[in-house]
Amino acid sequence: MIIAKDIYYSYDNLEVLKGVDLIIKKGEFVSIVGASGAGKTTLLQLLGTLDKIQKGSLTIHSQETKLLAEKEISKFRNQEIGFVFQFHNLLNEFTALENICLPALLSGTKKKYAEKKAKELLNLLNLSNRTDHKPDELSGGEQQRVAVARALINEPSILLADEPSGNLDSKNAEELHQLFLKLNNEMSQTIVVSTHNKDLANLAHRTLKIKDGKII
Repeated sequence: MIIAKDIYYSYDNLEVLKGVDLIIKKGEFVSIVGASGAGKTTLLQLLGTLDKIQKGSLTIHSQETKLLAEKEISKFRNQEIGFVFQFHNLLNEFTALENICLPALLSGTKKKYAEKKAKELLNLLNLSNRTDHKPDELSGGEQQRVAVARALINEPSILLADEPSGNLDSKNAEELHQLFLKLNNEMSQTIVVSTHNKDLANLAHRTLKIKDGKII
């Protein structure tokens, strides 16, 4: 699903990634750990095509990302990659259902079908009673589950999560961790998660550690 070869990335004169090689198979659940500043978030942003690789190559679902033009990479990202961040980034003026539908509508999916799929995800994530609630009417855990549903609406090949439980209390964090495990076990969703949380890291099939810009 993901093949990264000899990836380098720098911010000005600060070299963050120093030749990262990475292979992730379809259906794998992989955690990435390391100290703050080790390059976890940078690597995840590159895998998600949010930033351009400065040196090296990245192939996602058989597509060499460097061969895609800017407009093509945006479409590819929308269809193939789902994102969950530490902060849910939901739009406060929209309901849970509307927030989930946004990526589907942006990809050209008809509203009727997008809403049907969103309601299926709300049910899967035990949020069917929160369909018409806005973010400020939801708990932190519910907001993050809505963010997960939004990430899944286009049925992405890969789900990337950057410190997804870092802003949650222990109960909500555990519920979110079990949700990732459920998605992987029952839907064979490929998941790559960057985390400081040992419990979440230990749920993964593999744990990769970044130190000094390299996977060790």
